[in-house]
Amino acid sequence: MTMRIRSAALGLAALAIVAGAAFWVLTLPQPLDAAVLPDKPGDAAKGERWFWAGGCASCHAAPGAKDGELLKLSGGVAIASPFGTFHAPNISPDKVQGIGDWSALDFVNAMKRGLAPDGSHLYPAFPYTSYQRMTVPDLLDLKAYLDTLPADATASKPHELPFPFSIRRGVGLWKSLYLDGETFAPDPAKSEQVNHGAYLVEGPGHCNECHTPRTALGGLDRSHALGGAPDPSGKGRVPDITPGPGGIGDWSEHDIANALETGFTPDFDSIGGTMAEVQRNMARLQAEDRDAIAAYLKQVAPVTAAEAR
Repeated sequence: MTMRIRSAALGLAALAIVAGAAFWVLTLPQPLDAAVLPDKPGDAAKGERWFWAGGCASCHAAPGAKDGELLKLSGGVAIASPFGTFHAPNISPDKVQGIGDWSALDFVNAMKRGLAPDGSHLYPAFPYTSYQRMTVPDLLDLKAYLDTLPADATASKPHELPFPFSIRRGVGLWKSLYLDGETFAPDPAKSEQVNHGAYLVEGPGHCNECHTPRTALGGLDRSHALGGAPDPSGKGRVPDITPGPGGIGDWSEHDIANALETGFTPDFDSIGGTMAEVQRNMARLQAEDRDAIAAYLKQVAPVTAAEAR
């Protein structure tokens, strides 16, 4: 009996070692190397476009910030989720509390691989599953713009996550399911305008992060892309923005572009909730960007309310 117990214990120990080794290998960070960087530096003037398209200030500026304060990216917005509460960090150019000491490659790896400069996994509350679609030159333009903003020495707040979500290394397993590392590729069958809109929606605009339902593991269920989803805070529902009967099917391209610019729907209602902040960001884009978003949204696959739940 003793030999059986001992054998079983040794077997369990061996299994634990194998499982631990497999976990370690499967969760290894997979950073890009410097070969992905172009020869020329980023252009801050071009990067401002991606700053507003990406809504950087909406999460990384202090809660309630207005006007010029939106450019002080000290962090602090709390993001509620079924997995705990995440706090948007300081991404100002401060070299200690912000990202002022990050290299261009550090920034690209954060945006496309979800990795901190030390190689640790970033939580996907930071929507790198969408930002990975952006091109490296566009990311370098964004970094150049961020470098022009005011440095702020406010320390980032720690996330409030229960076990096992507090084990950051485990995000590596999640990435194996939901991070493919692919840059946006234009569809040759679509117009240049529609492809530009697709890039904005799928990449910097990260519209799927709120408007697409998620799986039990928190990944995007892209079979119902943009079809509406439960609000991750547990309060209400994020609307369907596909051209189906439950979404924006009766909106024209002009209606969509106008709503993004003015904040008013075709029924003269005003956009509210967290979308109001998104709309204010979109209003800072060029008209051609909003028109492209509208053109793209009008030709995505419609999703019924029943499908998206």
